[in-house]
Amino acid sequence: MTGLMRKDFLKLSIPPELSYLPLIQTVVLAMARRIGFMDDQLYEIEVAVEEAVSNVVVHAFSQQEGETFEVICERVPLGMRITIREKGIPFDPRQIPDYRPAGDLETTSAAGMGVFLMKRFMDEVSFHNLGMGGKETRLVKYLPTKDVQAYLSPREREETTAAAEANAPPPGARPRERIRYTVRRMEPAEAVEIARCAYKSHGYTFFDDHIYYPERIVELNATDEMISAVAVTEDNVFMGHSALVYPGPDSRIAEFTFVFVNQEYRGQGCMKDIAEYLFTCPKKNPMDGIYVYSVTNHEFTQRGMAQFGIRDCGLLLASSPETWVFKGIEAQDQRISVALSFRYLVDPPSLTLYPPARHRKAISRLYKNIGASRHRFAAPVTDGCPPPPGKGEIETEVFTTENCAEIRVIAHGDDVLDEVRKIVRELCLKNVSAIQLFLDLRDPHTFFSVSEYEKMGFFLAGILPMSRVGEALILQYLNNVRIDYDKLALYTEEARWIRDYVREMDPHDNLR
Repeated sequence: MTGLMRKDFLKLSIPPELSYLPLIQTVVLAMARRIGFMDDQLYEIEVAVEEAVSNVVVHAFSQQEGETFEVICERVPLGMRITIREKGIPFDPRQIPDYRPAGDLETTSAAGMGVFLMKRFMDEVSFHNLGMGGKETRLVKYLPTKDVQAYLSPREREETTAAAEANAPPPGARPRERIRYTVRRMEPAEAVEIARCAYKSHGYTFFDDHIYYPERIVELNATDEMISAVAVTEDNVFMGHSALVYPGPDSRIAEFTFVFVNQEYRGQGCMKDIAEYLFTCPKKNPMDGIYVYSVTNHEFTQRGMAQFGIRDCGLLLASSPETWVFKGIEAQDQRISVALSFRYLVDPPSLTLYPPARHRKAISRLYKNIGASRHRFAAPVTDGCPPPPGKGEIETEVFTTENCAEIRVIAHGDDVLDEVRKIVRELCLKNVSAIQLFLDLRDPHTFFSVSEYEKMGFFLAGILPMSRVGEALILQYLNNVRIDYDKLALYTEEARWIRDYVREMDPHDNLR
């Protein structure tokens, strides 16, 4: 066994033998204690690591001499990530049946118990196919923190609940006369005000629960993975907040999100100033563009994005549950769809892209709408352009709170179509409502593969420049979800054109 360690990072290279499991657990728990985990959290990490390592050793290796796998422990914002990386026998964790702990103990099968325990004890569990790089199991555990309710007094809880039920501003609401305010980076003590504002606006239904934990907001800002800006009055009273969130450590685009304005300060126009501050303030990582997901059960957010110069480039259907709460907005009787928009912060380079012939004009129009008019759209020179032999690289991420998923094709291989088909089937069996597929338009294989994905039931959603796959063409799949397109509230003419195009491509709508 060999090991590598630097501050808050540790990597072990280990033979695939279960006899090494106690040593692995000892090392992982030592790192967990260093990061700040205690008591029950240490036990939960120990059990999850035991199950993950056992799965790898039992299912991935043939006991050939010289084989090893890696266990990587590292501090991440909010907690710890444990990665188990190996190049063993192909193993598909999606084929493990769901473990059902209830029922007759004599007849209940233990199959799937390991994955069940990992998901129960860890905050995030994911499996990644790295193509020629093998496979990874990733476990994430967050440090315990207090959520927003812990910061509210009994009186504040009563007032907030009463205001939410009445869809009215809380007691002491201020008049809407113009007031002076300042926009700046968030200070750590203001994180609780951001969490309170999210709670007042959405209850506990917001898609990303980090926003309800002030300590997490502080830590994400400390690492610049999240850049929060606030508007405050001359008396330093919190008015509103927005943030930029990088989707990955090397990303050059960020999502403009967590847009909240305290109800008593709505109508002051502070959100436009917060946005312009975020777009221009100094950043640790270069940022070439921003993107926004705006719900379509009202036009308010979309109207603001249009004022900020953020232009429409997609429509992602049924991506969030209908149970989302928007104070003062009537709920819809269908899952919530979102309009995708984008803005370049630098002049986009000229690229050669390979859109499928069927959608070439539509994709060209989307790029022109967001200000990228110099791209060249081409068809591959070689007929058919078969994918390279061997395994491709695919990332799959399931967003449990929203009951939707993303499949990202990082690199093509001759197995990718079959792998995507298997992933979609498994996600459907788990009743995931909406699936989005990201393909790189710079890759000639995208030109030929889209028609195959459309045979599976995928249809166009839009584009996202400089995404984790590159120049993303986004396709979407609905799992027994019907959308009433006439109920989508869309602000711009371009968004309504995208709706009509998506509707025409939707195989479910065309069956009516």
